Amino acid sequence: MSLSSYFHGPATSLDDQIESYATTRVPDSQRWRRPAILLVLTGNVTAMFWFALGGQMGFLVGWPALLIPIAYMVIGATVVGALVMRIASQEGLSLPLLSRGLGFGARGSAIASFVYAVNYVFYFIFEGSIVSHGLSEIAGISIDSAGASVVFAVVALIALYYSWRGMHSMNILQRFGMPIFLVLFVIGMVMLANGYVLVGPGEWAVQDGVTATAMWQALSLANGQVVFQALIATDYGRFVKRSVSYAGTAGVMLVELLMISVVMVLGVFLGFTMISHFDGTRGEQELAATDPGLIFAVVMGVLGVIFAILTQVRINVMNLYSGSLALSNAWDVLSPKKIGRQWWMVLLVGLGVVLYPINVLQYTDKFLAVTGIMTNTWIFILLSDYFVCRKLLGLAPSSQIEYREGRVKDWNLCGMAALAAGLAVGALGVAGAYPMHFASFAAMLVGPIVYIPLAILTKGSQYGSTTQAADADDTADDNRTEVAEALE
Repeated sequence: MSLSSYFHGPATSLDDQIESYATTRVPDSQRWRRPAILLVLTGNVTAMFWFALGGQMGFLVGWPALLIPIAYMVIGATVVGALVMRIASQEGLSLPLLSRGLGFGARGSAIASFVYAVNYVFYFIFEGSIVSHGLSEIAGISIDSAGASVVFAVVALIALYYSWRGMHSMNILQRFGMPIFLVLFVIGMVMLANGYVLVGPGEWAVQDGVTATAMWQALSLANGQVVFQALIATDYGRFVKRSVSYAGTAGVMLVELLMISVVMVLGVFLGFTMISHFDGTRGEQELAATDPGLIFAVVMGVLGVIFAILTQVRINVMNLYSGSLALSNAWDVLSPKKIGRQWWMVLLVGLGVVLYPINVLQYTDKFLAVTGIMTNTWIFILLSDYFVCRKLLGLAPSSQIEYREGRVKDWNLCGMAALAAGLAVGALGVAGAYPMHFASFAAMLVGPIVYIPLAILTKGSQYGSTTQAADADDTADDNRTEVAEALE
């Protein structure tokens, strides 16, 4: 077997490539090797978002305190991602589909799926805005003009093209995109070194010193990514072979996150090096110095804009793909009329173009706090259901988890009550009842604390009356598939 085969997915029909098993299990015959999965995930590693997030953390706590929130994110996301990715690989299901059986019910999962999709609308606009800001610097196109929206739309259509056939076309993009990204980045660093005074870690200091509040704010930014990175990885991890262990899925997550941490530190380096070159108040300078599209355009000129466009396309194919999976699941349980996954990507592009003028970069900290509350509560309920209620207490099967309508309840009242409780506690923090930077931590703890006792009290009745029968049906289906593949 050639080395290149480790970075390719199995052959499949065009229809299956486009639909990408958005509302069904991924069959064993369509599983990918881990290097191929990791290659696709490199689009996330090199997202401009990580330069910006690293810069924001750096301006909050400086060096070396910066390493604390980064370490928390790497360790936390590796652990959560390893657990969730292995569940997805064993079941061949996306997280929205897993949510139907793991704590929420068919219609209840639609709520979680909608929340999940909202995240991708934000990240899609975020990355697109960075490109527009770079073009604004080079071509004088105002970032809130119709011209900037047109630029955003054109680049978004390129991302749509490369996400149309799901994993297969994304794999091709990342294969040729990664080397180009590395070459342009090295050129940019050389141009930065030749034209600017570089500011190293010894000078990454905050003006008023590191306070407990600033550290918690940085940790809150990291906490929003602890679960969200696991969610992204799992959308692709459902294609991982069933034989991969927890150590194997942890390895995929750790490699990805270590690369991300390097990009974040580079974001701090860029921020402190460039902040003195922007005008305005300290807050305005920091906002500009955490805008990588603007920075690379200033340092590299037209090459910087090309670099930003390439980087944005590489991550936005992932934003469109994962967002379309979430919306496909939500629609699947809300309407009998099926809409293909690809058309949900078209909708996401449309929403991005309409909402682009908001300039979401200035709201990053608030958005990450709110979405951290929602996604963290959701996933910790799901994990508590799988590992405590199913594996430890035996309230329902822990394999061949049911997801089909009619086999699971429309609403799992335990999960919905726990989700409501977690969101309510988090909302109190956002409203100012207690510091907002504690909100995502509080919400993700409250969810499981409420869910587990309710599942025990209801004795697993909220899963659905035909769970065991469905388990047997799916096992029989898998056996027939294995026999058919052996005969081929």
